[in-house]
Amino acid sequence: MATENKNLSEYDKNTIPNAKDFRFGIVVSEWNDSITEGLYNGAFDALVDCDVPAQQIIRWNVPGSFELIYGAKKMLQTQNVDAVIVIGCVIQGETKHFDFVCEGVTQGIKDLNVQTDVPVIFCVLTDNNMQQSIDRSGGVHGNKGTEAAIAAIKMAYIRQQASIAHVFNQPLLTSGALQIEDSPKKIENE
Repeated sequence: MATENKNLSEYDKNTIPNAKDFRFGIVVSEWNDSITEGLYNGAFDALVDCDVPAQQIIRWNVPGSFELIYGAKKMLQTQNVDAVIVIGCVIQGETKHFDFVCEGVTQGIKDLNVQTDVPVIFCVLTDNNMQQSIDRSGGVHGNKGTEAAIAAIKMAYIRQQASIAHVFNQPLLTSGALQIEDSPKKIENE
């Protein structure tokens, strides 16, 4: 498994861009709320830990994971956010409903990322059983919500830097790790 021997809650603040001026939306599914609340708490706490003021974090609830797409779309259209995190939990059952919901949510979030200029971060657990979800929402593997918050900060930063580069017609981002300096250094050709 991808999370085996990995704590999803671990991050190095020195590698994360300054997030104090960003505004984040979090859309949370009410289905499997014991799990989604844990994921939300992990995301919220990580954003605040990375200097995002609590009043710059907007939370909307939707009934289930399938509704995350519409909730994220409306948040993108109305809330002037730098990134949206969608939080849900779908647990395998006895029918194919699991497959249809997981596929639909995945494709819908992908479509929002392709169609809009604001990143939408996928934090939807698609586990085989409740214990796997518990383990990834604050349990033995840490919290996938924390990991999503760090991804949201990094993607909001990339969006910001790409906008600046477009305005000034200069590349600010280089390949490799994210630049997190306040002002990018000029790279001299040797």
